[in-house]
Amino acid sequence: MVNNWLDIIQQLLFPPTCILCGNPGQAGRDLCSHCRLQLPANACCCPCCANRMDAVAAEANRPCGRCIGRPPAFDKVHAPFLYQEDMRYLITGLKFSARHANARLLAQLLAEHIGQNAQRPDCLMPVPLHKARYRERGFNQAIEIGRLVAAETGIPLDLTSCRRRRDTPHQAGLTSKQRRRNIKNAFELVRPVSCRHVAILDDVMTTGSTAHEMAVLLKNQGVERVDVWVCARA
Repeated sequence: MVNNWLDIIQQLLFPPTCILCGNPGQAGRDLCSHCRLQLPANACCCPCCANRMDAVAAEANRPCGRCIGRPPAFDKVHAPFLYQEDMRYLITGLKFSARHANARLLAQLLAEHIGQNAQRPDCLMPVPLHKARYRERGFNQAIEIGRLVAAETGIPLDLTSCRRRRDTPHQAGLTSKQRRRNIKNAFELVRPVSCRHVAILDDVMTTGSTAHEMAVLLKNQGVERVDVWVCARA
């Protein structure tokens, strides 16, 4: 009841305003209905890795050629949007300009999609940053989004079991093979994970190399199912 009143007071004092166009927000979000419709939906995609596919291939509901030829360690990716246009603007604004209001909106959109489409995991595990990268940026965008998704869904958040032990170079500009080599053995579990079903959470997925590496680690420790939740698929 107290939280409900606080939400009402906050919305009266600071009504939601669309981050993208400045018009009044809708449904308590900093996003108007017009801009919501313009976000690039990832409607036709691989049922495993969520990579974009044409409509005919997507209708068959079979994994893409990449997943068939090199099956990933994770079980399913949920990526409601494509990393294009306004979604790219929201993610890069959070990641590189510390626009934390974007994290709230991204988390709300992801949580909405997850609530309608995903199996509920035992815990959420944001992709960790190396401590040197964390000091440089000042925050981990995956954790910022993850905290809010956890609050929206009530799913426990695990921030301590997995850590990045190597400060890997930026993945941008690397080929798929280079990304796999770059991220190899970059993570380690610092305590046992007792969950049977874990959802790895990040802002965007490009090739899936990071999620694959974390999923390998988790499954080697006995986790039965690993899903991946990202705001957008590149």
